[in-house]
Amino acid sequence: MNNPMLNEAAFQRAQERAAAGGVMTLQGTINKTFLLLFLCVVGGMITWTNYQSWAAFTWPILIGICVMAVITSFKPAAAPITAPIYALLEGMLLGVLSAMYNAQFQGIVFNAVAVTILVFFTMLFVYRTGIIRVTRGLAVGIFSATAAIALLYLGSFILSLFGVNPTYLTSNSPLAIGISVFICAVAAFNFLLDFRFIDAMTSNYQAPKHMEWYAGFGLMVTLVWLYIEILELLAKLQRK
Repeated sequence: MNNPMLNEAAFQRAQERAAAGGVMTLQGTINKTFLLLFLCVVGGMITWTNYQSWAAFTWPILIGICVMAVITSFKPAAAPITAPIYALLEGMLLGVLSAMYNAQFQGIVFNAVAVTILVFFTMLFVYRTGIIRVTRGLAVGIFSATAAIALLYLGSFILSLFGVNPTYLTSNSPLAIGISVFICAVAAFNFLLDFRFIDAMTSNYQAPKHMEWYAGFGLMVTLVWLYIEILELLAKLQRK
């Protein structure tokens, strides 16, 4: 059970088409991931300073993000092009979102970024040191919890279409805060699946070089999810 963006079938298909131009490596994946994060930050800086104007383009940016994500997921060979575009657009969207939160709660964005980075490197440390071993049972549990969260968000979205406000997600009640903490924990544990899968692919498969971009894209999806959830959790705590 892994990040849907990092599925073994995609790596196996890519392995079959591997060319002599080089194979996927762990260091290469790390480099591509940091480059994508850099592009995400650049995108955020573009919209941060004038987020009121950029807010009008939220939907076009969101559509662009979804299109790039779908193309990357189903055509990994396009990842060297689509993943950087995705990262830049994602950064632009996060710039608007973060600026809105920061206008309401001064300093919240810095705290959210700091916590996200801390969680990322903490999970990397516990994975590398073997403090938490990713057994099949743990993988199934993380995958099931992630699927449950996706269904929770989908159900809440459907309710909102009928004018029902899902306060269990949006309020600052103990229940809403508890749910946010749980979602943040699940997002953090998804890093373990990402690390294990990338480790396995770079050790056991001869995947082509472009899969480094694909893997970096998958890691970034988890990072963005965690950042948004932490941002929302900190906002709920400050509203109390």
